[in-house]
Amino acid sequence: MSENDIVQQAAQIKVRLQTELRKVIVGQQEILDELLITLLARGHTLLTGVPGLGKTLLINSLAKCLSLSFKRIQFTPDLMPSDICGTEVFEEDASTGRRTFRFVKGPIFANVVLADEINRTPPKTQAALLEAMEERQVTAAGNTHSLEQPFFVLATQNPIELEGTYPLPEAQLDRFLLNSVIDFLPIKEEMEMVAATTSPPKDSLEPVLADEEIISLQDAVRQIPVSDHVVSYAVRLVAASRPREDNPKEWVRKQVKWGAGSRASQALILAGKARAILDGRLTVAIEDVNAMARPALRHRILPSFQAESENISSDTIIGRLLEEVPENG
Repeated sequence: MSENDIVQQAAQIKVRLQTELRKVIVGQQEILDELLITLLARGHTLLTGVPGLGKTLLINSLAKCLSLSFKRIQFTPDLMPSDICGTEVFEEDASTGRRTFRFVKGPIFANVVLADEINRTPPKTQAALLEAMEERQVTAAGNTHSLEQPFFVLATQNPIELEGTYPLPEAQLDRFLLNSVIDFLPIKEEMEMVAATTSPPKDSLEPVLADEEIISLQDAVRQIPVSDHVVSYAVRLVAASRPREDNPKEWVRKQVKWGAGSRASQALILAGKARAILDGRLTVAIEDVNAMARPALRHRILPSFQAESENISSDTIIGRLLEEVPENG
């Protein structure tokens, strides 16, 4: 299959997927696009939003449309790493009397894993996801177990419930390609959602593509060319967020406690590639980088105490960076 054929296929899949998901999901088009971009970029997504916005339904529906296995992990203060990854159990063969250890896989062994309320569990358990998300494998009792491919983690956190939560450390946050923010629906769309969810269910979701096709598209995303001009812009945009960089802007030094690292530049380019191929294009443009800037950077830029006292968020900082960093540098 030629590159043009792959790009056309990706654009068609996006339309078909949108059509299927509209059977059960109202609105949230931007979030759907970001989830698909993350999947094709072989990344993971952190979903931030208040309860009751349909995050679980959205993720479960996406897994069904992609013919992928789905597991949900409810993160609680007493959750242990073995509850996520699995554990060794001691067994005895009744016929031979032989005793052996057998590894019982945890819920992490699925294509799509929903880590629900990830910030409600202690750092030790949060860290259990690190190897799985980065290496696509789990190590237990000295043995390495490969995870199913494609592998896609979607973690949710609640921005308003602070009691009993454990903030995600920077190392964990950096493992997420994008941080998507789910907000309340507009009144008209909320009316449509209420009418749909209080009526008899509509037709069931139909699979759009199989796992082999997803892996093929993921490989194609990596092949999308990116000009030095676009890479330079992405790197300069990220570097401008660092207050400890050489000659930082005065407002950055005051408003940013910690800027984005090199993984943020990679995230911008990978997400830009996936966005381009889903739009039916073979090249990445500056507009792709700008479109992915907020979801790719908002969890990697830490506002200073002064910024927080003035209600300046990371999104506000990113918006100013987009205005001031020149496309040609």
